[in-house]
Formats: sequence, structure tokens, C-alpha cells
Amino acid sequence: MKLNELKDNEGATKNRIRVGRGIGSGKGKTGGRGQKGQKSRSGVAIKGFEGGQMPIYRRLPKRGFKNPFAKVFAVVNLDTIQKAVDAGKLSAEAIDLAALLNAGVISKELDGVRLLARGAITSKVVISVNSASKAAVAAVEKAGGKVNLVA
Repeated sequence: MKLNELKDNEGATKNRIRVGRGIGSGKGKTGGRGQKGQKSRSGVAIKGFEGGQMPIYRRLPKRGFKNPFAKVFAVVNLDTIQKAVDAGKLSAEAIDLAALLNAGVISKELDGVRLLARGAITSKVVISVNSASKAAVAAVEKAGGKVNLVA
């Protein structure tokens, strides 16, 4: 098989219906929108509107508290770091935010990195993170490494 021989399976794609192109097309005149009313016009955004009934998002009670100042950390586990070190993506001497981003261990910076203790670590690593669980710090130090907490 060659790249120029690739094609979809039979019936996998359909041609789009071009509405409003004459009554002979079967979708002419009103273009499948019916007669009159708000939804027949352009620029309609009904979304949560329920015909004058109180919409569900206003009927249901709001609960809890959302802290606007809460920090959202990118989470990294010990087994993920061990895999990256074994694969040669990370050097064990200096693991920080930039190194984790370059290695593809985390995809976004967010408000920093939090180290959690899932899995095991065998390499002697020096990790600089914004936050770490006690179990993760203990596991890294047991393996002979060090965790630096960055403000």
C-alpha cells in the first residue's frame, strides 16, 4: 500500500447537504429550519433556555466554595520520574520544572510541580519542586537522593 492509494472505506464519509439551493434540492426555501420563529433566524443562542420555565442551572442549588486563589500543581509521581531517568530523558543530578517539561513528564507549568509517592524510586536523584508529600520525600531520601522545595 502506498500513501497515494489511501482512501476511506465505502460509506465512511458523506457529502454535506447544501441547504437553501432551490426547491428542487429538497432543502431549499427555508433550508430545513421550518417556518418563522427564533430558531429560523440567524444569530440564535438558546443553549440553556427552557421556554420560559426556570432553567435547570437556576433551579438547582449552588453548593460549596471555590477558592479563587487556590494553587493548581502539575502532579508528578516517583514511578514516572524513575521511568524517565531509566529512559535517559532526565538526568538524576538536577530535576526541576524545566527538565520535567523538556522530558515530557508534565505538559504545563501551572502553579508549579507537586511530587507524590506513587511507585518506587531506585535512582539517586536531586529534585527541585514546589511541593512534595512526606512519603515522597522519605522515599527519595531512602534511595539516597534529595528533594529541594522551591518557593
